[in-house]
Amino acid sequence: MFDWIIKLADWLVYNVLHLEQGKHLSNALHFFIYDTIKILLLLLVVIFLMGIVNSYFPVEKVRNFLSRHKLYGFEYLIASLFGVVTPFCSCSSVPLFIGFVRGGIPLGVTFAFLITSPLVNEVAIGLFIGLFGLKITLIYVISGVILGMTAGIILSKFKLERFLTPWVKEILANAEKESNTFEAENTPFSKRLPIIWAEVLKILKGVVPYVIVGIAIGGLMHGYIPEGFFEKYMRKDNLFAVPLATLLAVPMYSNASGVLPVVQVLVSKGIPLGTAIAFMMGVVGLSLPEGMLLKKVMTIKLIGIFFGVVTLCIILSGYLFNIIL
Repeated sequence: MFDWIIKLADWLVYNVLHLEQGKHLSNALHFFIYDTIKILLLLLVVIFLMGIVNSYFPVEKVRNFLSRHKLYGFEYLIASLFGVVTPFCSCSSVPLFIGFVRGGIPLGVTFAFLITSPLVNEVAIGLFIGLFGLKITLIYVISGVILGMTAGIILSKFKLERFLTPWVKEILANAEKESNTFEAENTPFSKRLPIIWAEVLKILKGVVPYVIVGIAIGGLMHGYIPEGFFEKYMRKDNLFAVPLATLLAVPMYSNASGVLPVVQVLVSKGIPLGTAIAFMMGVVGLSLPEGMLLKKVMTIKLIGIFFGVVTLCIILSGYLFNIIL
C-alpha cells in the first residue's frame, strides 16, 4: 500500500539530493520522508472518518448517559471506549475530563476516560496498523482499554473526591443531574462535511508539529544509533528495563502520532516491544504539562496518586507485552 511512498523517498534522497545509499544521513532522511508522508496520510483519513462518526455521536450524549444511569461497572468500559474514539493527547483530554467532573460523573469513570483517550484512539490505531500490523494493534487496543478501566476502578476505591480542589467540590456539592434531553440535530450530511473538514484541519494543525518532531527523532535514531546500543541497556532479560523506560518517558510530552515513529525505531534497534510500548504509554499517558493542567481540578496529592497508579499499570502492561509478544 505504501510502495509508492518508498519510491518517492528513494527519488528525493538518491536522485534529487544525490546522497549515497547506506550512509547515516541518507538513511535518516529517507526514514523521515517516508514516515512523514505515510503518517500524515493515515492521520488525514482516520481523523476525517472519525469526524463523521463523532458528528453523530457528540460528547453531550455520553456525558448525559453516564450521569443518569447505574451501569454496575460498565460505565468504566463505556468511558474507556469513548476515550478510544476521541483523537486527543493527554493535555487535550483534560478539558473533557473537567467537563465530566462538572457533570457529576464519578471520579473513577472520568479517570478511565482520561487514561484511555491519549493511549488508544483512532489516530494511534491507524498508525499502529501501518507500523506493526493488525495482531499487535488488537492486543494493544484491548490492553489499553483494560488499563484505563483497571486504573479507573482502582482509583475509585480510594475515595479521592476529598482531594479535589475547593472549586470542584463546590460544583459537585450543588450538582444536579441534567434534565434537558439532548436533541439530535437534523443537519444534512452534505452540510456537516465542511464542519467536519474544518475540524480535521484543526486537529491536524495541532498534531503535525508532534508528528514532525517525533519522526525527526526517529529518523536520527534510525540513521545514527548503532545496532546493539539499546539492547545493552533495555534487554528483555533486564528486569528493570520496563520501569526505567516508563519513568524516563514522563518528562517527554508528546501524543501517539509523535511517539509511534520513535517506538518503531526502538523495536527495530532491538528493544523488546513491551518495553517500547511502556515507553510510549508513559510519554502519551503521563506528562508534566498534563499534571499542570490537572491542577485546576486536583490537589498535588491527587495528581501524585493518579500518576502513581497509572505508572504501575503501564509497567505491568509492559511486562505482559514482553511475555506474550
